[in-house]
Amino acid sequence: MKINVIGGEMCTREIDEYIDYVAKKYTGRQISRLDLIINGEFIDIKVYFKDMDFQRTYRSADYLVNDINKLNDAKQCEFADKQRHSAEEKINEFN
Repeated sequence: MKINVIGGEMCTREIDEYIDYVAKKYTGRQISRLDLIINGEFIDIKVYFKDMDFQRTYRSADYLVNDINKLNDAKQCEFADKQRHSAEEKINEFN
C-alpha cells in the first residue's frame, strides 16, 4: 500500500493508526493507496482500492448481497429451492 501525507508531516505512529482505522472500516477490500491530507487540525483521508474480481451477487427482496450466508434461513431456503435457468435456455426461447 502506498501512503501519501499531503500538507505537512506526520509521525509513523500516527500514520499506522490511520492505516489500522481504514483497514477496519473497509474490511475485505484491498487498499492500493492512502492519501492523508492535513487540513489544519483535521485529517482528510482518501482511500484508493485495488480492482477486485467479479463476485456473484444475489438479489433477494430488493436488496443485494454477495454471499448467501448473509441471508436469514428462510431466504437461504428460497434460493436453494429456486429453479435455475441457464443462459442457453433463454437464447433458445428467442430463436
